[in-house]
Amino acid sequence: MGNKNKTISFRVNEDAFETLRNIAEERDISLSAVFRDYVDTLVAHDGQVRVIPESELESMGEGGASFPPKIEVPKSFVREHERLELEADHLREQLEEHKRYVNYLREQLEDENDDVIQLEDLDGEPDEPSFRLG
Repeated sequence: MGNKNKTISFRVNEDAFETLRNIAEERDISLSAVFRDYVDTLVAHDGQVRVIPESELESMGEGGASFPPKIEVPKSFVREHERLELEADHLREQLEEHKRYVNYLREQLEDENDDVIQLEDLDGEPDEPSFRLG
C-alpha cells in the first residue's frame, strides 16, 4: 500500500478564518498550506505542539533559545556555496555561447545548402565526360 493523501475538514468561526487567511497572506502561501504545515508539525512532534501569542514567545526567549532559531554556518560552507554559484553562472554562460554557435552553424548550413551538388543530379547529363574508378 502506498502513501495516499487524505482530506480533513472542519469548521472555524469567521474571526478565526480571517486570522488564518491573514497568516497565509503574510507568509505568501495558500490557506491549505497553513494547515498542512501545522499538521506536519503536529505529527513530527507527536502531538506536542502548543500555539502561544508572540508576546509570550518574546518573554520565553529571554531565558532560553531565541525564536526563530539561529544556526551558525561554517565559512567554508558559505565559500563553497558561493563557488558553486559562480561555477553555475559560468556554465550557463558557456551553454548560451554554445547555443549561439550551434545556431550560427545551422544558419551557415542553410545558406550553403544551394552549393551542395548531389551525385544523382550529375548522372543524367550527357555533355559531361564519364569517369570510371578502378
